[in-house]
Amino acid sequence: MESALKRLRLDAEQPTPLYRQLARQLEAAIEAGLWQAGDALPSERALAERLGISRITARKALDQLVSIGLIQRARGSGTFIAPRLNQSLARLTSFTELLEQRGYRPSSRWLSRTEDWPMAEERWRLGLSDGAPIARLRRLRLADDVVVAVEESCLPVAVVGDPLAVTQSLYAHLEARGRTIVRALQYVSAVNADAELARLAQVAPGQALLKVTRLGFVADGQAAELTVTYCRTDYYDFMVELTQ
Repeated sequence: MESALKRLRLDAEQPTPLYRQLARQLEAAIEAGLWQAGDALPSERALAERLGISRITARKALDQLVSIGLIQRARGSGTFIAPRLNQSLARLTSFTELLEQRGYRPSSRWLSRTEDWPMAEERWRLGLSDGAPIARLRRLRLADDVVVAVEESCLPVAVVGDPLAVTQSLYAHLEARGRTIVRALQYVSAVNADAELARLAQVAPGQALLKVTRLGFVADGQAAELTVTYCRTDYYDFMVELTQ
């Protein structure tokens, strides 16, 4: 923490307000890994004394980071770096793999695992023939026991087999069956949580969530997975790398 604090340099001669300078430098330090998820940030008073600014200026800087979900305030405990799952849109990664790469402990809380008949859109997207059943999987995705997403998947039973056999990673289960997902189309949009979705995601009704719809394909080109994931925006974001 001390090394991160030493990097903070504010310049009152710049046209950029001091609180914005501080917010940007704190954000850069967090993104550089100088503070990790769950670490406590210095208090408003400590920042003010260290940098020779008012506590109001320090508070406004922290408010900026709270507004973008980078930090969280815990009443009576302080300000902490929020867990964030930064997923590349250019690489096919399972949720379990993503969490493990970021140092979190992944787990799932199953809501249902059943065989069902597909709805018209599901049948069309998966290219199913009439009478072909699907496995419908619905679960909460957790990082270190915190709900970060609500996930709903449907797959042909011919691909996934018994839905109750899926225990943790769906992609690992499919790979073990020789039906590895090798590519996917992914669509990202924003939705407001209705009462049921808000209860499951542990957010306020009406709060914005990221809706990620993934259509996955196996090596022979068959559509094998249709998953809709509702992600909490305070824990989850996406990254796209652009090159010239």
